[in-house]
Amino acid sequence: MPLGNLYIVSAPSGAGKSSLIAALLQQHPRYEMQVSISHTTRKPRPNEEDGKHYYFVDHAEFERLIAEDAFLEYAEVFGNYYGTSLPMIERSLKQGIDVFLDIDWQGAQQVRKKVPTAKSIFILPPSMQELERRLVGRGQDSEEVIAGRMQKAISEMSHYDEYDYLIINDDFDQALNEIKVILKAEKLKVARQIQRHQLLISQLLAKTE
Repeated sequence: MPLGNLYIVSAPSGAGKSSLIAALLQQHPRYEMQVSISHTTRKPRPNEEDGKHYYFVDHAEFERLIAEDAFLEYAEVFGNYYGTSLPMIERSLKQGIDVFLDIDWQGAQQVRKKVPTAKSIFILPPSMQELERRLVGRGQDSEEVIAGRMQKAISEMSHYDEYDYLIINDDFDQALNEIKVILKAEKLKVARQIQRHQLLISQLLAKTE
């Protein structure tokens, strides 16, 4: 069975990264592609479920997993840990499932060191004005928080050239289709096709008596 591909997807807050991943997964069964569920030490919010949105653990458990080198990448944000389980990723990839990591550029750098074959996609907004409009439209954050996100976005976007693919999310459907094109192209690479069609290729190249 061909191994699944590991995809890193990064973007500034408001660029539509999570919505694009969710739309893509809705169109494919879980045995084809999944988004990685992170471990975190923060408390679950009212609408969050353990094992669906995050794996909620305490600090002692998270630090034990760090000591065991059990994370593909992890970070501490505002006093809480967030991390991607390496064994869970490896299990899905061995089953031929494509896995998406919804992480920032710092996490992406950690992942590339451990999994050089991972493919990465960076998503940009069409303009700073549109990015701000989307953040305000969420109705979730104060003006101060939005201003902070806008400032952070500039720093995050400066790392776009570290990625394999770049998508401008101006039109959602077009951006989604461009991600699909990337996934298809990766599956059609020679190394992947050899894995998938090894018997056929051997038969085609066999010498006739």
